[in-house]
Amino acid sequence: MMVHLHRSHRKGEESLSESQAFVECANVYRRTRPRLLRLFTLFSLISCSLVFAPRLLGRSSFFPFFYLEDAFLDETEQPSLSCSLTLKNGSICCDRNGFRSDICYMKGDVRILPATSSVFCYTNDTKEQEETTKIKPYTRKWETSVMNTIEELTLIRTSSSPHLHQCDVHHSVPAIVFSTGGYTGNVYHEFNDGILPLYITSQSYKKEVVFVILEFHNWWVTKYGDILSHLTNYPPIDFARIDQRHCFSEAVVGLNIHDDLTVNPSLMHRDPKSIVDFRNMLDDAYTPRIRAIRKEEGDEADKDESDLRPISSPKLVIISRNDSRAILNQESLVKLAEELGFVVEVLWPTRTTELAKIYRALNSSDVMVGVHGAAMTHFLFMRPGTVFIQVVPLGTDWAAQTYYGEPAVKLGLKYMRYKILPRESSLYAEYDKEDPVLTNPRSLTKKGWEVTKHLYLERQNVILDMKRFRKRLEMAYLYSVARRRREMMDGFAFL
Repeated sequence: MMVHLHRSHRKGEESLSESQAFVECANVYRRTRPRLLRLFTLFSLISCSLVFAPRLLGRSSFFPFFYLEDAFLDETEQPSLSCSLTLKNGSICCDRNGFRSDICYMKGDVRILPATSSVFCYTNDTKEQEETTKIKPYTRKWETSVMNTIEELTLIRTSSSPHLHQCDVHHSVPAIVFSTGGYTGNVYHEFNDGILPLYITSQSYKKEVVFVILEFHNWWVTKYGDILSHLTNYPPIDFARIDQRHCFSEAVVGLNIHDDLTVNPSLMHRDPKSIVDFRNMLDDAYTPRIRAIRKEEGDEADKDESDLRPISSPKLVIISRNDSRAILNQESLVKLAEELGFVVEVLWPTRTTELAKIYRALNSSDVMVGVHGAAMTHFLFMRPGTVFIQVVPLGTDWAAQTYYGEPAVKLGLKYMRYKILPRESSLYAEYDKEDPVLTNPRSLTKKGWEVTKHLYLERQNVILDMKRFRKRLEMAYLYSVARRRREMMDGFAFL
């Protein structure tokens, strides 16, 4: 099911702000001849209702032009209290109510047997019949194509005598079993489908938990090692390479997930955390490595790098792209930002770029600018209160809003959306000016992901209108200088 909510506007114009729209609605009757007063007044009221109904009734309040695709994705995952809090010894309880993921809890004599892709839970109650259930421990349950690639586990509760099955390695802490298959390799999915759900699921264990990973990747463990060391005190186990029976008193198979790139404390009943807590954990995880990098560079000063710049020189980081959706006049953007007073740094992140280095650049920045894409996931490295400007190409409104805009606001960032005009897209040179590709992207994107991907994600670049974009940079500059000044004064007051 798809729900489409959007405002039309004349070609070449920016979407109206709410205040502008209120003015437009309020002034309609002034421009109308007296004999049509009643008709146009009624029309005005209806128009205003259509414009603002989405804001009053919908979940999105940040964007004047939007549509909600797969509206059922907006439902937050509700973990089962009966499973997670009241699980009896020698039992298995699975919560399959979530749209995004299934999760099973096992308690008692739990044993992992990789050879048969099985996890057993033995009970002493010989009257109980054997219970079997299956699960794919990955957080994109609704996406059949990718779930078909995820290894399935069989969970078995049996009264068979456990002494017949040798326990080679006994663990005194619980296990969390999950997969790093699927879309792993894309930084958005690595955080959204893996790291954040793992953070949510593991928090109540206070690092006293073992991660057992299906479709184990050494590079993933290395890439996220700094984070993993703040979630567990133990090295992760490669499920496929287990050649002995590992025994646990408790196991969680699958991961809890709340929403896109966020943490909802109201859904964490044992140890409530927020996305800001997650961000603070990232700071703890990467600070030691950043200090080591600075030492390697000969910088012995143990001081926040953002404090080393004058208040009037905020730092702006541009996340640059090498392939599609690149800013073709990026040099002009750098020049403009420097003219306004920014210290500019351009990042070219790749799959192999050390995350601590990206974190260092963004943690010390005041503004992040980038075109919609997976690399925008790095807004998680920004400090709450700083500015995130997302350039939104044609045909990407919903994804830009859902995956990055709204989560950024939840983190406490000052989010600014820059929706490009058709003439700022490289597609403008390929299609007639009245072609729906330019004038009505929604008519194309509603045909499905493959059309959207081929047309708007893989074939489109951006040529920013610097006069238009300058307004965003000016606002970001003034806001950042004021914030830095306020933080300095707060620091003096604290002393």
